[in-house]
Amino acid sequence: MSLTVAVQMDPIQHIRIAGDTTFALLLEAARRGHRLLHYTPDRLSMRDGRVVAAVETLSVQDVEGSHAALGAPERMDLAECDVILMRQDPPFDIAYITATHLLERLHPKTLVVNDPASVRNAPEKIFVTHFPQLMPPTLITRDKSEIEAFRREFGEIVMKPLHGHGGAAVVRILPKDPNFGSLFDLFSVTFREPWVVQRYLPRITEGDKRIILVEGEPLGAVNRVPAENDLRSNMVRGGAANATELSEREREICATIGPELKARGLILVGIDVIDGTLPEINVTSPTGIRAIRKVGGPDISVVAWDAIEARLGR
Repeated sequence: MSLTVAVQMDPIQHIRIAGDTTFALLLEAARRGHRLLHYTPDRLSMRDGRVVAAVETLSVQDVEGSHAALGAPERMDLAECDVILMRQDPPFDIAYITATHLLERLHPKTLVVNDPASVRNAPEKIFVTHFPQLMPPTLITRDKSEIEAFRREFGEIVMKPLHGHGGAAVVRILPKDPNFGSLFDLFSVTFREPWVVQRYLPRITEGDKRIILVEGEPLGAVNRVPAENDLRSNMVRGGAANATELSEREREICATIGPELKARGLILVGIDVIDGTLPEINVTSPTGIRAIRKVGGPDISVVAWDAIEARLGR
């Protein structure tokens, strides 16, 4: 049965489809004959308790530059949709949180993927702290004395904004780093939230494994290796994607967190594993599906849609 599927995302005209997970999901939805609608978060409104948006009909094809065709905007009550894919990129800020509140008015009668309340309540670098046994030593703070004590204990550390994304503002600090004071000042005036401070993991040079889970089950992975002279392995920062298999430790990590992901309605999740540790759990707009497919892995968009349709009982 054909579904009406709306995607809430950044403007589809500007995406790079070769590595875009949202586009992979849309291609599979179109292949199944589902009706596609597109809108950006700024078009989302609530009037007297009804959640509406100016939506555009959407057709997609896997051709860079001609990948999306949009109809004219038309106001629609989003309760008429069967599925809403909440796929705008972070930052996870007040605007993002507000969008989860609005979409929560629709869910679960209209299935929102991922569950908007769970997205709001599971910030990627905080949710993971429910599983401290899987993490590297981690401190969340703005307190300079706490950071200095952490440095004395672990030597090299990594500092990053709590709600950062895409590898932005991730810095490595050496045990006697003369830049620490300046970096602390810079973070203090740039970020209002606390920061994440973690023990530096030297094996990051061997790669940061992105694993995609659907309904709590690991379905594929890609090893992202940092570019030379860069700490960050994110592909948007120049990281290279290589084929990989899951280790016993990585399967243990997935088995530990999987039931909680499924229980929270987090259907599509991406995790990052470095040297057998879990720094964060990505639930907002996780990526990696097309990268995994490109290196010979499965087409996870197929399984994702099987899971969505199963949630709808179809």
